[in-house]
Amino acid sequence: MLVKRWSVSAAVIVVLTAFLLALLHLEAPAAHAKAAAPAVSPGSYGSGTLGPWQANERVISDSAAVRETVKNNGVVLFGDSIAVQDGAALGQLIGQQLHTSFAEYSWAGQPTSAAVDAMAAWAREYGLPRRIVMAVGSNDIFDPPAFAAQVERALRIAGPDRTVYWVDVQVSRTDEPAAVQVADQRNSEWINLQLEQAALHHPDLRIVPWAEFLAAHPERLHTDLRDGRHTTVPAGQNARNALILQAIRHT
Repeated sequence: MLVKRWSVSAAVIVVLTAFLLALLHLEAPAAHAKAAAPAVSPGSYGSGTLGPWQANERVISDSAAVRETVKNNGVVLFGDSIAVQDGAALGQLIGQQLHTSFAEYSWAGQPTSAAVDAMAAWAREYGLPRRIVMAVGSNDIFDPPAFAAQVERALRIAGPDRTVYWVDVQVSRTDEPAAVQVADQRNSEWINLQLEQAALHHPDLRIVPWAEFLAAHPERLHTDLRDGRHTTVPAGQNARNALILQAIRHT
């Protein structure tokens, strides 16, 4: 199992990094043309730094919906800006296909640490159902080494009687210079490898293979992503939500 997981990750890295390196070569003249623009700090890992996010758009279910979801042992979602866009559609899909309730806490720009804080708060106030979807990690490309500890923290909060479905990460922001796009890709894979390592030791952690899905057909980076990170609607949204639903159904 360890060999298989690392082989898949290696294949994803090769396919997507090759694609981005080709992009870097093609975009080099444009990058030189912008040399006079003010430099932006690449941060410690080449992707820049996470800016303020607390005033960003959010979708948070009210207490009645959360209590109903916990009571019915439905599905809760903790997500970032992708989930802000796609969460309602996922909730409808879960209702139609699994005939159960759904609640979410999604906040654009939040890192995994903030989502786990919210998970802990819900656990204290409402309890948690046995199925938890974590659709966060994209904003951890700015500080990848901090991610693993948050995964472990989330799993401790969930406990052994719940299953955590974690959507892996694919970020390579097309509105950034090509060198940053390559750093984003490298940091995305770093995060995903940490997820895979955690799954080896936690049978209650299931990875939703979004990055692998995209890498299997690189054209999906254009058809299913609108800016290198957020899903297109409906194609990317439907594909990602279908992967989440499939993971839940096959538990």
